[in-house]
Amino acid sequence: MTKRFADRAPEQIVATLAEEGLYYGSPRTLYRILRKRNLLKHRASTKKPVRSNKAVSISVTASNQVWAWDITWLKTDVAGLFKYAYTIIDLYDRSIVGWAIEDCESNEHARKLFERVIRAINVIPQFIHADNGGPMRGVSLAVFLDSLCITRSYSRPRCSNDNAFIESWYKTLKYTPGYPGYFTSLEHARTWYADFVNWYNHKHQHSALAYVTPHQRRTGEAIAIYQKRNHTMLMAKQKHPNRWRTGNVHLYTATNANIVARPIQKYL
Repeated sequence: MTKRFADRAPEQIVATLAEEGLYYGSPRTLYRILRKRNLLKHRASTKKPVRSNKAVSISVTASNQVWAWDITWLKTDVAGLFKYAYTIIDLYDRSIVGWAIEDCESNEHARKLFERVIRAINVIPQFIHADNGGPMRGVSLAVFLDSLCITRSYSRPRCSNDNAFIESWYKTLKYTPGYPGYFTSLEHARTWYADFVNWYNHKHQHSALAYVTPHQRRTGEAIAIYQKRNHTMLMAKQKHPNRWRTGNVHLYTATNANIVARPIQKYL
């Protein structure tokens, strides 16, 4: 081979030579030759690979086990300017346990939010899950969570579905018929957000919770509601069994959440 191919990949070499009417071998053959000569290494100085914790599946079976949080942009009446909504959701009951709206993204704002929420409800979760954004990995927030022995977990690279629960919440938020589209001030955004969170927690019948509200699931009221609904369905089947062709009755019960994450735990 000539020097003109020194910086070319085998696929590029084969393609170029084919244009010139020459064929010496397939890209796989060239790779095999390069491997034998120990030439399949990065020649430029590159960052050493960083080992990350193995992803694990966390099964959420009770309230305050795993909280997930994220930040979304809220449009304002000025093009290019946004307000930023910080939201924390409990994965077990899907309730919004805390939120804040600020003028910017900052791990300091996130730390203050978690301080306020943990102090207000007097509960320390086992896991705090987030994606890999700058505010999520900020030092100030990390130090605070580590000081409480809370395990931090993060979504795997290029796996947006790892934080699907909070993303689903934001879709519910922005696609609700009453969503204003843009906000005229910080006060406007906070007032509307507070009303929506109250509606979501106490009135929204969540499909993942078998159509009880997050508050009913969190307080345990959902169990009695499921029992009453199921009793109604079973009695209806006894009266009109021909209406259930398969014989199976849909019974109400909520499924527990599962999340795939890369936990990081550091105790100061």
